[in-house]
Amino acid sequence: MPLGDRAGDKSESRYCGVETEFDDDVPQLLISNLSSGGFDFVVAPLMNPSYRPSLVQKENGCSAVLPFAGSDLILSPAQWSSHVVGKISSWIDLDSEDEILRIDSETTLKQEIAWASHLSLQACLLPAPKGTSYANYARCVHQILQGLNNMQLWLRIPLVKVDDDSTDAKSEHLVDSWDLWNSFRLLCEHHSQLSVALDILSTLPSPNSLGRWFGESVRAALISTDCFLTNSRGYPCLSKRHQKLITGFFNHSIQVVLSGKALHNVSRGGTDSPTGLNKSPDGVQSHPLRCYLDYVAFLYQRMDPLPEQERIELGYRDFLQAPLQPLMDNLESQTYETFEKDAVKYIQYQRAIAKALKDRVPDDKASSVTTVLMVVGAGRGPLVRAALQAAEETDRKLKVYAVEKNPNAVVTLNCLVRMEGWEKIVTIISCDMRSWEASEKADILVSELLGSFGDNELSPECLDGAQRFLKEDGISIPSSYTSFLQPITASKLYNDVKAHKDVVHFETAYVVKLHNVARLSPPQPVFTFTHPNKISEGSNERYKKLVFEIPNDTGAAIIHGFGGYFDATLYGDVHLGTEPSTATPNMFSWFAIFFPLRTPICVRPGSSVQVHFWRCCNPNKVWYEWCVTSPSQSPLHNVNGRSYWVGL
Repeated sequence: MPLGDRAGDKSESRYCGVETEFDDDVPQLLISNLSSGGFDFVVAPLMNPSYRPSLVQKENGCSAVLPFAGSDLILSPAQWSSHVVGKISSWIDLDSEDEILRIDSETTLKQEIAWASHLSLQACLLPAPKGTSYANYARCVHQILQGLNNMQLWLRIPLVKVDDDSTDAKSEHLVDSWDLWNSFRLLCEHHSQLSVALDILSTLPSPNSLGRWFGESVRAALISTDCFLTNSRGYPCLSKRHQKLITGFFNHSIQVVLSGKALHNVSRGGTDSPTGLNKSPDGVQSHPLRCYLDYVAFLYQRMDPLPEQERIELGYRDFLQAPLQPLMDNLESQTYETFEKDAVKYIQYQRAIAKALKDRVPDDKASSVTTVLMVVGAGRGPLVRAALQAAEETDRKLKVYAVEKNPNAVVTLNCLVRMEGWEKIVTIISCDMRSWEASEKADILVSELLGSFGDNELSPECLDGAQRFLKEDGISIPSSYTSFLQPITASKLYNDVKAHKDVVHFETAYVVKLHNVARLSPPQPVFTFTHPNKISEGSNERYKKLVFEIPNDTGAAIIHGFGGYFDATLYGDVHLGTEPSTATPNMFSWFAIFFPLRTPICVRPGSSVQVHFWRCCNPNKVWYEWCVTSPSQSPLHNVNGRSYWVGL
């Protein structure tokens, strides 16, 4: 059964597995671990561990029935698929210098994967590579992946990173297990069906080092009973750092698998376990690892429910979306409705307009002076409403022009004005702001033309064109905005782009709710635009070179691309944005933007990453170009906007 009920969480991390020994009575194995033990699935060997192909051939001289754990008929297809993860024989060593062992290992690996595929298992656990040479192992896995249907292969990787000054005896064999995983997946060409099962040990690397793994395709975390401490009541518990790590796994849809022997002598039938679940109906503890499962369930159940906003955004996590083309295309009703639900954004706009009105008109002139406010890109009217509410709040008189090019949105806007009785205050202009000739100039110009990267939906071009409506001392809301970038590990996003098998998709920027990513260095500012733009003939083209430092304690990492954000000053001290350190809470109108790299860049700890970004313009379009020049050279992406642009 699931670890517990957490409002809004429907992810696979609700289910906990257990690693078992070989048992040719698989139905009984499921009964003892699932029905009686409370686990949701088993990670079980499929083949008798004593089997060696070369020995069978010598003894029989011909093909023999393979010693699998029973036939496929002992369980239903649904049971095999839902409750069993195949565990590939741990003795295999495909890079052994012993030729017989190497050939036996290759044969057995292929036989076991073929059997698991026949059973329609969802995943198989591959043993960790042995030693420092694993090219043949990776080659065979890559071969298998080419013909695999939907099954995932989980490569077992011990979670090890020995610090530079460590005297750990293991350090001479394995300094950083991330390097092992990275080398293996590079040999397999980032195959999307190759994932990681992390072996969690009793000691953990630094938080920065652990953070790398959340950007990788980690599917499971195997926690040995050796990791558990003992609390004052004699029950197993985990250190604070382990607890935080497990909670991170839950939040990233990573399943926990318990392994090892019971090391805690918990009294049978006890009632003071963390969850009170360790007692079976007849008062007898039914599984030796049940107290460990109870503790994992306790960690899950004490997590806060998913906030309402997170629940709304669940379907968008790590889902690539093409950015809007706001000038070329008219938005659909559903898009308007989504944006209009973002109350936080319009509260910020209302605050900014209220402050601007009070600065513009002193209290003693509030009843005699009418402020002219233009909403450019009015849509279906949310900014018009925010402006009128700000006027009512500050007791200022207002005259509003609502300029909108989308004739479909204008229909709704007209209905809103009539329904609210705003006819004497609001004038609707059904026209592109770039071609409209205003009869009077505005005191305040309000717009919501910002994109996920700030300027990527042509806010600079639109507002430069609309600036002629503004009085010499007029106010623009927003008054400025800055884009930000940071290097990220994003294995899923990279594989999703790679699946298109063309350059175009690697040279496209995507709007995405970043979730399973590792942020490798703090964001840095890229391009800033200010309005009104005092340089009337200035260009909106930009170029920026950025240098990101990878912390020493992170270890080696891989950059799949760059996460982009923005921060905007609406007016005075009122801002909104998505840059992580200053992001506006509970605002969902904008996700981040993702700029992929055609070839991921590997970086060493303490190294610098030099990135170049351009914002380019011509009379018909605006586009970005980007490249990395250090620690290695990438191609220049999107030259002349050949793959991705925003049309003027």
